[in-house]
Amino acid sequence: MASPDYFSEHASIYARYRIDYPGELYDFLMANVPGRQTAWDCATGNGQAAVALSNYFEQVEATDLSLQQLQNATHRHNIHYQEATAEQAPFLDETFDLITVGQALHWFDVPAFHEQADRVLKPNGVIAEWGYGLNEVTPAVDALLRYLYTNVLGPYWDPLRRHIETEYRDLPFPFKNVKEARFVARREWLVEWYMNYLRTWSAVQAFRKRNGYDIIDQFDGDFRRAWGTQGTREVRFPIFLRLGMKK
Repeated sequence: MASPDYFSEHASIYARYRIDYPGELYDFLMANVPGRQTAWDCATGNGQAAVALSNYFEQVEATDLSLQQLQNATHRHNIHYQEATAEQAPFLDETFDLITVGQALHWFDVPAFHEQADRVLKPNGVIAEWGYGLNEVTPAVDALLRYLYTNVLGPYWDPLRRHIETEYRDLPFPFKNVKEARFVARREWLVEWYMNYLRTWSAVQAFRKRNGYDIIDQFDGDFRRAWGTQGTREVRFPIFLRLGMKK
């Protein structure tokens, strides 16, 4: 079973408004990875994590099933982007010191991906998988967001989205020396930027396809009232991460 592709059709807005990850997350990774030669960022999207990893590794391989996403990626001399699925890694055995998956594991055939990860990791290589849940701004904005997420968009979320809500606890992780960590990504956003981030949600895109209009437009006034007259506000994304070593 191949991973579904929910992001190609809005790759440009995804590239602009999706978050990157805090430095503390990469500090944690580097403290647990013995090698610095090669890393694979699987389901790289537009390369948020790949770019960060390029500061630490000699070579970064970054793959995604969406060519449109890759066309919006940020290029560095030591990043090689290519179209590929998580379940069919185009790499030789024992290639990588580190494999990363940010906010994408729940879309995979997880056992098939883990077989590939175990194959292409070097001895004592490390795999790290993370995701983030609903953001927090203020009680008024958060309440409106939860209403949109559950009551309006609930039927439009792929059932696999539940794995984000359960923080991957129900997905296998057949690696040793497992560690877990939490981080917070913080952004200072205007309300317009916040709503454009919401437009990157797969359920928003599914709603648009079925109904022919953008549900975020319908909530424009509600979000502006909840946001208030303050210009920028801190938007906080809670990140969960699990890390393990090749057996």
